[in-house]
Amino acid sequence: MNENANKYPVSGAGLGLRRGLIDKLMSSPPDDIDFMEVAPENWINIGGRLGRKFRFFTERYPFLLHGLSLSIGAPSPLNEDLLRDIRAFMEEHGIEFYSEHLSYCGDDGQLYDLMPIPFTDDAVKYVSGRIRRAQDILGRRMAVENVSYYAPTDTSMSETDFMLAVLEEADCDLLLDINNIVVNSINHEYDAHEFMLKMPKSRIKYFHIAGHYEEAPDLRIDTHGTAVSEQSWQLLADAYRHFGPVPTLLERDFNFPPVEELLDEVRKIKHLQSLALDHADSSHG
Repeated sequence: MNENANKYPVSGAGLGLRRGLIDKLMSSPPDDIDFMEVAPENWINIGGRLGRKFRFFTERYPFLLHGLSLSIGAPSPLNEDLLRDIRAFMEEHGIEFYSEHLSYCGDDGQLYDLMPIPFTDDAVKYVSGRIRRAQDILGRRMAVENVSYYAPTDTSMSETDFMLAVLEEADCDLLLDINNIVVNSINHEYDAHEFMLKMPKSRIKYFHIAGHYEEAPDLRIDTHGTAVSEQSWQLLADAYRHFGPVPTLLERDFNFPPVEELLDEVRKIKHLQSLALDHADSSHG
């Protein structure tokens, strides 16, 4: 059992800090944002003017790290140097929590895409050992994120059973991506609500929410380049009713709208969280 059950590293609603947003957010740091998140690979060893801009935000908001390139499921050796750099970066900026995608992105080289790990018992044991080693090097627990995927390489296990087995075997935490559940449920024809309900509440540390592209009625592409879909908002509201108002981060990676539109989505997260609190209070009243 996760000894840190129901303790979150942050609270409220957050926004992923991207370089395309920095200057606009610096000119008027929003009070609506409770925390921020960055990919450490994009900021480690960045100094000078850009480094000072990053420090501007880390001095004002709690931060989380969400890795892109650890490639936890790859056949190549675990990148322990990267993990040591991440640990030093966390200590430098006072950042307490790190997560990675439950996927891989290369072997001898970088693929610049997140590839699905085969859903097999062998893969569970392999990737769990690497997660445990990563946690040892980081000196803290980490979370893994459920990823979107399009062509599964082996479905000996279901995605649900694979996720649950890795979390248990690795004894790590979960970053639950609500948009990825919606995308995968449409692309692979399963019930998004059913998947969500089976995730272990005690291991969830925060949620991601983002937009996706509708390629066809039965095909969604996880882009992070559009507004959040109504299906994702609905599943997020359902998740709050089931798990409580879990801290939630809005991801937007490109095609940035006016900052006010992003803040409207952050405020919508906070509104749904408050509705879940009200519902919980009335249920116990």
